[in-house]
Amino acid sequence: MIFPTLEFALFFLVVLSSHWLLYRFAGIWKWLLLGASYFFYGYWDWRFLGLLAASSILNHACARSMQRFDGARLRKLFLVLAVAFNLGTIAFFKYYGFFVEQAYALAFRFGIPCSLPLLDIVLPVGISFFTFQALSYVIDVYRGVMPPTRHMLDFALYLSFFPQLVAGPIVRARDLAPQLAAFRPPERIDLGRATFLILGGLFKKTVIANYLSQTVVDPVFAYPEAYGAIDTLLAVYGYAVQIYCDFSAYSDMAIGFCLLLGIHIPINFDAPYSATSIQDFWRRWHISLSTFLRDYLYIPLGGSRVGAAGVYRNLMLTFLLGGLWHGAAWTFIVWGALHGVYLCIERAVAGRPAKRAATLTGWRRFGRQCLVFHLVGLSWIFFRSQTFAEAGVMLRNLARWRVTPEFPGTTLLLAIVAGLASQCLDNRRQVRGWDAFNRLPVIAQGLLAAMVLVVILAMGPRGVAPFIYFQF
Repeated sequence: MIFPTLEFALFFLVVLSSHWLLYRFAGIWKWLLLGASYFFYGYWDWRFLGLLAASSILNHACARSMQRFDGARLRKLFLVLAVAFNLGTIAFFKYYGFFVEQAYALAFRFGIPCSLPLLDIVLPVGISFFTFQALSYVIDVYRGVMPPTRHMLDFALYLSFFPQLVAGPIVRARDLAPQLAAFRPPERIDLGRATFLILGGLFKKTVIANYLSQTVVDPVFAYPEAYGAIDTLLAVYGYAVQIYCDFSAYSDMAIGFCLLLGIHIPINFDAPYSATSIQDFWRRWHISLSTFLRDYLYIPLGGSRVGAAGVYRNLMLTFLLGGLWHGAAWTFIVWGALHGVYLCIERAVAGRPAKRAATLTGWRRFGRQCLVFHLVGLSWIFFRSQTFAEAGVMLRNLARWRVTPEFPGTTLLLAIVAGLASQCLDNRRQVRGWDAFNRLPVIAQGLLAAMVLVVILAMGPRGVAPFIYFQF
């Protein structure tokens, strides 16, 4: 079940009305939301509900055991058990086939017999997101950052909460679990912000992302040999806009649906293509993942507290694993490696690039933003390509300026420009937009929302493709 569908609209209408009718009855209300979340996840494939339930039971039990026992060794034992379960689950479902293929290739190269079984494993949707949430929870409990949830039901609801279950944001337990364990309705539902986020997300997904995917990105990346430099460049620009509009749309809509339920979760994007350094980009792009990698990988490795060589090592390890998190393919690892190299070069050349870039103004700032955007775009070629050969063709195409372009057109260019122009709406300006919408009379709010919805229905292509990050 995906957001921009009639099925989800009916589902959310039932959940929303039941939520506000029953929230005073905490026990019934929690079971209602848990049942709705499991229905939402099981609508895709009910067979993986057992995996979600097993993750809830084991992580809750380990966290409670860490609190119950005072001995450092026992607490660490339960932490290791939880971490091993979570990482083992991801490794089996997401990377087993990849590791077996690499083992076969290595064994064949050295003439070593290899008989590992190749299994046809279905990847559970959203496994990386809810598993990382479970990891952050048990690690925070071990560190003493937060106490474990008192009841199994509270943790199960946190881990499976449907608005952000399958594609993020990766919400920390200390931010979300208390709101679900003891729900206190806000004095006023932030209807303006919720409407702004949901309709904006619908527009980005159904009008911009889907259009770019169907018009230029999928055709060029599927048969790159048939295109020249202009088409390839438009496909790269198009994919940069598509993946931003697609992923940020899901995050925005998830935040909006949570607001309608009286729940607050943090933003996940903050105009990333307006960044003036790669470090600044990662403070704006997929914020929940970048902060997770920072807090649970980069800093434990030593962060910036070690010497220069140690910092470069930590950056490369963090982004290599960040690339691997996105998928079991060498192209994702290269994508992560590129960002690691970018950050190492920035640090070597500029020291603290984000702080220095913040002082830039005018054309110098715009030039830095263009440079960062193109460096990120270069890495997107590997992220989107299925193989190195395909990525190589895409890169070579950028030199084929004599080939007659096929795709340049007003609508395509407008879609790319619209996606890039949305970077002007950073978090600060979005808040001002929400406030301005809230100050409008209710009738004006309704008319404006209806007009935007009509535009979405009129301009959006038929059918809605699954969100890109469902595969991660």
